[in-house]
Amino acid sequence: MTTNSLDTGPSNRLAAGPLGRGITWLIGPRGLRDSQRLHREVDGKVAVVTGASYGLGEATARMLADAGATVVLGARSIDQLEVVVAEIKQAGGSAVAIPLDLASEDSIESFAEQILTQFGRVDYLVHNAGKSLRRSIHLSYDRPKDLNASTAANYIGPMRLTLALLPSMRERGSGHIVNVSTVGVLFPVAPKWGFYLSSKAAFDIWMRAVGMEARADGVTLTTFYAGAMFTRMSAPSGWISAMPGHSAREAGYIIARAIVKKPRTLTPAYGRPSAVLAALLQNPLEIGAGLLYRRLGDTRASLAGVAKGAGDVA
Repeated sequence: MTTNSLDTGPSNRLAAGPLGRGITWLIGPRGLRDSQRLHREVDGKVAVVTGASYGLGEATARMLADAGATVVLGARSIDQLEVVVAEIKQAGGSAVAIPLDLASEDSIESFAEQILTQFGRVDYLVHNAGKSLRRSIHLSYDRPKDLNASTAANYIGPMRLTLALLPSMRERGSGHIVNVSTVGVLFPVAPKWGFYLSSKAAFDIWMRAVGMEARADGVTLTTFYAGAMFTRMSAPSGWISAMPGHSAREAGYIIARAIVKKPRTLTPAYGRPSAVLAALLQNPLEIGAGLLYRRLGDTRASLAGVAKGAGDVA
């Protein structure tokens, strides 16, 4: 069996040990561990998961397939998607891989058309695909790719996909959308994270506004404001691995909770208080963050990305 990336574990013993796991359990959000309840919810239904080749998307796809759903896996890395699909089928599940490039309007249109043609409906849409970017702005002056890639993956692409699939969901009068956002959009503004957080916040606001309209037609929405997760995307930022957080599989259980219980939001306990403090103490927090920025350099991955002209950094 091919090695997958469901658990890119934390390198720090505190995060990985009993204390770190206990803190994670306390601050939440907590996942759904009742596999029978998930099975009753999704058995025989169609679930679409973007960014499903690795990490949280892969874990979610496997979990939903194990529970009886037919899972459509979307991502650019079609070869890896085929590996995951083959393993799901070998385990007795139902899944299909369809290439999806959120930077391409044609790819999104083709992805949605293939789903609706083959299955006729979508019961669950999990917006998991995204692009993390932590880089000082002066390093992006001559890199339009930083702007284009982050907005395509985190905002414009998911918005286009929603517009392609939502009409059929509203027409049927049922469906649930899960938006995997980041708790960072509830924090004070942070230097170096401008492209990532602004694009995630934009889609968060747009999706919540759409949810207000779609609920009247039976389509519900959960926004999962994810905290620290130990995945390939977060691996280059070593400080994340030192914090209590969720593995991809554990975060998958949170997606399961979103699908079964359909809350409007799922967020760590510190998320909402952070949002309040960010509003009340905006100026002093931004001054403090600016001073801290001057003492912190860019990650090796970020600098290497600039040197190579690459676009995938954390």
